[in-house]
Amino acid sequence: MMSKSTRRARRSPAGPVPGRAGAFTPDAISIRPRSLEVGGDWVASFAITGYPREVHPGWLQPLLTYPGRVDVSLHVEPIDPVTAASRLKKQLSKLESGRRHTSDKGRLLDPQVEAATEDAYDLSARVARGEGKLYRFGLYLTVHAPTEEALGDEVAAVRALAASLLLDAKPTTYRSLQGWITTLPMGLDLVGMRRTFDTSALSAAFPFTSPDLPPPDPTSVGAPSGVLYGFNVGSQGLVHHDRFALDNHNSVILGRSGAGKSYLVKLELLRSLYRGIEIQVIDPEDEYARLANAVGGTYVHLGAEHVRLNPMDLPIHTRPDGRRTAPRDALVRRSLFLHTVISVLLGSELAATERGALDRAITATYQRVGITSDPRTWTRPAPLLANLTEILAETGNAAGVELAARLHPYVTGAFSSLFSGPTSTHPEGHLVVFSLRDLADELKPIGTLLTLDAVWRQVSNPAIRRPRLVVVDEAWLLMKEPAGAEFLFRMAKASRKHWAGLTVATQDTADVLGSDLGKAVVANAATQILLRQASQAIDEITRTFDLSMGERQFLLSADRGQGLLSTGTQRVAFQAIASPAEHYLVTSSPSETVEYSDESSGIANAFVELDAA
Repeated sequence: MMSKSTRRARRSPAGPVPGRAGAFTPDAISIRPRSLEVGGDWVASFAITGYPREVHPGWLQPLLTYPGRVDVSLHVEPIDPVTAASRLKKQLSKLESGRRHTSDKGRLLDPQVEAATEDAYDLSARVARGEGKLYRFGLYLTVHAPTEEALGDEVAAVRALAASLLLDAKPTTYRSLQGWITTLPMGLDLVGMRRTFDTSALSAAFPFTSPDLPPPDPTSVGAPSGVLYGFNVGSQGLVHHDRFALDNHNSVILGRSGAGKSYLVKLELLRSLYRGIEIQVIDPEDEYARLANAVGGTYVHLGAEHVRLNPMDLPIHTRPDGRRTAPRDALVRRSLFLHTVISVLLGSELAATERGALDRAITATYQRVGITSDPRTWTRPAPLLANLTEILAETGNAAGVELAARLHPYVTGAFSSLFSGPTSTHPEGHLVVFSLRDLADELKPIGTLLTLDAVWRQVSNPAIRRPRLVVVDEAWLLMKEPAGAEFLFRMAKASRKHWAGLTVATQDTADVLGSDLGKAVVANAATQILLRQASQAIDEITRTFDLSMGERQFLLSADRGQGLLSTGTQRVAFQAIASPAEHYLVTSSPSETVEYSDESSGIANAFVELDAA
């Protein structure tokens, strides 16, 4: 027994320890009853003596993600089956003897003894059947702090955390040195405070789960690839994610109104531009104008005067050498696409007779302007929707005449401005935004569809090979139309082949998950982001994404900008963060946008900050 409370061990006067071991040897160790001072660092060790009755996989995760420095050491020693059976038999005998003695004396049974007896019987049966084995398991913690005062605070916090996990952490009093050595990666258990665990409980205790996404290349020491989404809610790490490193590059973002969907989408787009990714956006609420102006993007304002999109344009690609080419089946594909266009315009599926009349009219319309199956004729000016309507009316077929009558508002009526002439714009660039805000509500579904078609022509151009992102904000406008949902599904499946990713963001979860096509679009997105959800939609979200109870409660109570990022087998809770310059460019809060009255000055300041970053 030491007579003093402190013993000090120093290095040998001969000099520093030679070799590699010298790099890990502290200058001095000061030993106290419950703590150590190791080279200027204060540590305190604990042995876990009490455990919860039931555990789940990853139950040690809160200890691993503690924001301070805590060493967690697990020591496992297998028990041979003969010894295990003998010990279980003795334990059962003790428990049964105690129960009978209590019953004979007429006393009330102890609930803890009853639970221990049931667990012992169950464990004995599983060991006898070979379904599990027994192990001696020791769990030890070492808390680090820079000063003795800070160590007291850290110890109190760690013990409180352990108590919340139903763990009883006892300090290794007068064995502080042994406790610290036990938690070092040396395989030595000098404390010997162990507990018997079976196979299932031991496997759940292995600390191989982490709330952080695994890096694509664990051996890389470079900066993480991808885009910074924010910081991890469950740890102190940052959430970096590279969509182009997954099986497909699609992403779906679901959240209620005000949860921060558009904010997160714009933040991802802005940071993707830093990586040289080409982006095209379908903007239904004119929220991307400030961002497009700041980065020198192209802004197409659909609904404005003289801005038109002709649905009958053939997908002609211009090669770098100036030659114009098209797929071999371009005319057939355009005819099929026009069936989708007409279905969306009319708001219903076409009957068989209507499809037949429309197909014949489409062929006749192209032939009237000299476009045939010969690819050499495909560069001629395309006909207009008005020409197709005229031929439908001239057929004399009842179905064709009916279709022509239903198409009248979009040809010469109130909604004809979008189709009244040839396509007026062919935008290109690193960022192209199609604004749909000024389109009539009746034209927004078809405007979204035609914009997607224009975007797809750029994405599928074989002469240009670079990563691209296509963003469909408020996708419920298109998903509520069966034909539009089917087009979006085809685009989600084919985008990977063209080095492109589709981002679908919507606040109307019911429209997306309420149809098979909507669920298929979600299933074809390797990146799935769930923001705050309404209580009315949480049940469907829970079933579709197989959420745990904790994840369900997190989505119901999440703050703005908080969400779950899922990449298949990995999920992480994160909080989106932005710099002041980025926040200025991506925010759409009315209370903040009013303050940005001097648009040009704000953009200039944002450019300065972005360049500095």
